[in-house]
Amino acid sequence: MMDIERKQADLIDHFVKLASGQKGSALGSVIVEATSHPSLFAFSEILAVPSVAKLEGTENSVYLELLRLFAHGTWSEYKSNSGNLPQLVPDQVLKLKQLTVLTLAETNKVLLYDQLMLELDVTNVRELEDFLINDCMYVGIVRGKLDQLRRCFEVQFAGGRDLRPGQLGSMIQTLSNWLATSDNLLFSIQEKIKWADTMSELDKKHQKEVEDRAVEVKKSLSLKKSLEHKAATS
Repeated sequence: MMDIERKQADLIDHFVKLASGQKGSALGSVIVEATSHPSLFAFSEILAVPSVAKLEGTENSVYLELLRLFAHGTWSEYKSNSGNLPQLVPDQVLKLKQLTVLTLAETNKVLLYDQLMLELDVTNVRELEDFLINDCMYVGIVRGKLDQLRRCFEVQFAGGRDLRPGQLGSMIQTLSNWLATSDNLLFSIQEKIKWADTMSELDKKHQKEVEDRAVEVKKSLSLKKSLEHKAATS
């Protein structure tokens, strides 16, 4: 995974530098190249390049929308808005379908074949499984298990996509809630440990009392026998 991450970082750096030195239609070509690259799956850094942001409202703004689609969108979103975007080349179609799998895996770790075939425009199970094996798992963007009997893909790992606008706040809130829950759970565990320690001390105290009582009884019996013996011999 480290090799994939390192390669991603190198590619992002390459395309950020490339985009920083271009504008207009030339910048559009850079965006097409970036979204076609077989090893690049993150685009927020390129979106943040000032010259890219300046495409907004220009005749080349479609390339900015294209880049946003690859950063946050899915194949079905492209189909519903294809009339307002440049036509995709085969490498871009493949890339967007790969990214669609990552989006689906964000919210569900068991992806049904029927859902995947619908979202990816795949017509049969063999084609879907070939795509998941060769274009997703082999590439390293997901790991999982194909379950032909249940007709589903069980996701064990999926690479993350670029954060959507506003998603960071939601993520921070989720993490804050998780942290609060963890703190409450930790407090509960600590209280139970204290209770267990207290019960243990009480048990030890009770055991000591029983042992002391037994010693006293033994001493009393021994004294009684001694007195009885003396009385018998006198």
